[in-house]
Amino acid sequence: MAGTFELYTDKSGEYRFTLKASNGEPIASGEGYSSKSAALAGIESVRRNAADAEVVER
Repeated sequence: MAGTFELYTDKSGEYRFTLKASNGEPIASGEGYSSKSAALAGIESVRRNAADAEVVER
């Protein structure tokens, strides 16, 4: 089973998302967005960029 993005509205009315692994554990979360469409664009950005993201040790 693949991971899932959960889209929700927080207590202050902002849209947020959490990426959860197949076991249900959260592995990433998004910032607060003022609109649902902006949050969905954030999800699409993660989908596009995560596969090729470089790992940088700090």
